This record gives sequence, C-alpha cells and structure tokens, in this order.
Amino acid sequence: MKKTTLLALAAGAIAVSSWVPVVQAQDSLYMPSMTYRTGPFAGGGIPFADGYADYFNMLNERDGGINGVKIVVEECETAYNAQKGVECYEATKGKGALAYSPLSTGITLALVPKAPVDEIPIFSMGYGLSAAAAGDKFPWTFVYPASYWSQLSSILKYIDQNGGVKGKKIGFIYLDAAYGKEPIPLLDKLAESMGFEVAKFPVGGKEMQNQSSQWLNVRKERPDWMIMWGWGAMNPTAIKEAAKIRFPLDRFIGNWWAGSHNDLKAVGEAGKGYLAANFSGIGQDFPAVQDVLTHVVRKGLSQVASEDDVGNVLYNRGMFNAVILAEGIRVAQEKTGKKIITGADMRDGLENIDLNEERLTELGLAGFTGAVQGSCADHEGNGAIFIQQWNGSDWEKISDLIPPMADVVRPMLEEAAEDFVSDKPSWQGQTCG
Repeated sequence: MKKTTLLALAAGAIAVSSWVPVVQAQDSLYMPSMTYRTGPFAGGGIPFADGYADYFNMLNERDGGINGVKIVVEECETAYNAQKGVECYEATKGKGALAYSPLSTGITLALVPKAPVDEIPIFSMGYGLSAAAAGDKFPWTFVYPASYWSQLSSILKYIDQNGGVKGKKIGFIYLDAAYGKEPIPLLDKLAESMGFEVAKFPVGGKEMQNQSSQWLNVRKERPDWMIMWGWGAMNPTAIKEAAKIRFPLDRFIGNWWAGSHNDLKAVGEAGKGYLAANFSGIGQDFPAVQDVLTHVVRKGLSQVASEDDVGNVLYNRGMFNAVILAEGIRVAQEKTGKKIITGADMRDGLENIDLNEERLTELGLAGFTGAVQGSCADHEGNGAIFIQQWNGSDWEKISDLIPPMADVVRPMLEEAAEDFVSDKPSWQGQTCG
C-alpha cells in the first residue's frame, strides 16, 4: 500500500505487545509486527494488528506455541510511514526475525532489496509489488494469496459474469500514489483484449475527503461500473459521493483495502449495495476464531476494543496473515528437523506452503479462504477471491471464489519481474526447476 511520508505522524517507538512473555530469541520464534496504530490510517491498522497478535497469542495459549516453541510478537509502530518502517526493520532484524509483513507498498519496496542480504523473507500479503509473484526473480518476497493484478482480473471476471464487459465503460477511481497506480498496466491491457473502455479518476492524498470534482466527472462520463483502489478516508468519501450522484452501488466494487467495516460504518445504510473484493472469511463462525475468543480475548490478553470487533474484515485479515506465517514456520520446522528456525529456513517454509482445503479444515478455517499453495516459481499461490456486499449494517459474502485470469496475468507478472531486475546486475534470483 502507498507511501504516506507527508501525512504520517512521527511515531516510531518500539512497543512490545503486553501479553508477550520474556523469552530469549534462542528459545522462541521471533515475529516482528509492523503496525500503524497511529497516523492517518490507524482505523485500518488497529484491527489488523489485533488479529495478527491474537492468533499467535492463541497458539501460545492453546498449544504452547508451534511444536512446543512459543512465538514472541514485538510491535514496532510505523504510523504507515516508509522511513519509520525501514527504521523498525533495522531495529528488529538482528533479534532473530523470521519474516516481515510491511503493510505498506512504500515500506515493502524499501525492504525487498534488503531481504536477500539479511536472509529474512518479506511477506506482503496481497499488496506491494505484484511482480514479486515471480519467485525465480524474487526468492525472498511473497504475495500470497494473490497479487493486485490477479485481484483486478478476478474483479473484472465478476463484472463480466454480471452483464459482460465488452462495449462497456469501466471507471477506475484510485489513490494517486504507487499503491493506486499498481494495477493500471493490467487494467489497460485487459481493456484492449476484453473490449471495454476505461475512464480513470485519480484522487490525490489531500483530496481523499473532498472528491466532488472526481464524482462530477464520473457523472459526466457515465461509466457502467466503477472499481476503486482506495484506502483510509478515501473509501467512505467515495461511497457517499457515489450515493449522492445516484450511481448504482451494486455496480461499484472496491478492492480488498476498500471493503472493511471501518470503511462502511461511517456510511451505514447509505452504502447498501456497495461491493468489495476479499480473500479472508468474515465473522466469528470459524473454530479458529472461536479459539481466539476463548484463549485470548476473553482472558483479557488482547488489545481489541470489543469482542464484537473480532471477526470484522480487517481483524480476520490480520489473523490470516499470522496463519500463513505460522504455517510457514511449521513447514520449515518439518523440513529442517529444527524447532528454532532461521529466516532462511522460514523462506523455504513459505515457499513450500500448502494450505489446501484439508489443511484449512484442520486449522479450524474451513471455507475461510481459497487454497494457498506456493512453489519456487510461484510466490503468489494463484489465490482466488470472493465478492462481498454491504447490506446496510454488515458485510455478506455473495459470490463463490473467483480465480484470476492466470493465462493473462502470469506472463505479465513475469515480464514485469524481468523488467524490475534488468538494470540490477547484482540482483539475487534463483533457478526453479
């Protein structure tokens, strides 16, 4: 997600989650947590951080950790600021860090070149650099369960299944920054091959809460569908503006950072019908979520404000981030025969992850997400998404899983990866058989 160095607040002090036991690194599994509980996007950062910490804490409380080894989660506050993110990385990488989840495209881009040097994987779950899906060029970066490009292709498949895209006009409103611009090359490519027109509506960082001019242009352009690549205050503002000009909200689809409870609670009934992509389950009706409630939240070991917040979109997404990393640890332990692993071991674990339906059921997450399977060449997992809809007070899942247009997306990802490393002669790739 985007760089916000101008907007972010200066808050870089390292804060250790209150529940974390005092354990030496050689006796534990150290998981740094880059958070943004402060700053302009704290409304999204807080639930994500809570879900992330609570899942690892649940494993500690319920299982004694992973294969008997406790997980230590240490939070470092970035305020969603790229410079602060790099400072957090440098302050914690020497503590035995197994992986980093930057939670920002700006921070991700800064850390990707550091990963092969320090031998610590970067896990940008569904965000960051789409080209990092090509594992041969990016051995230390993972984007499970789907890149931004794959997500966009699935959104367009949904539109195509609901009235078709050929001959239509698709509006694309986006944050005018690296994050918002990331899927545009694929959008332009698919517009040409699928026969639709694109109308683009950039939103500057200072315009997030004042989009009247953009939506005046939407009314003039009269697109058949709108897609939003938004974040923070941009999202509810856009939905309110769409409702104001009577754009049909059931033809307005946000990406997975524009479809949280935090986005819609300020809109309420006026947002009824709005759609968004998602890749992680909604609600508390999963055994793993119930275990978090039982072993962590109800014991007062969580920072979550209310038990009702558990199960919300971004809480569950933060939890899913921890699920994938925990599974990477388990696989690494199995492959190496070691309980205390290194960042290099963790990289191998993530590369060999296989969260199939059977394994998800074992984890208490049946139906929570699509299968995630990695390999040397595939650091994306070819994940599918689903579409959810706001009913006026809550989100409801309304589609089956929609796989990406891999035949179009994968060659573009590989080409983009090649372009990225072409002017970097010392770049460290890997050979995949």
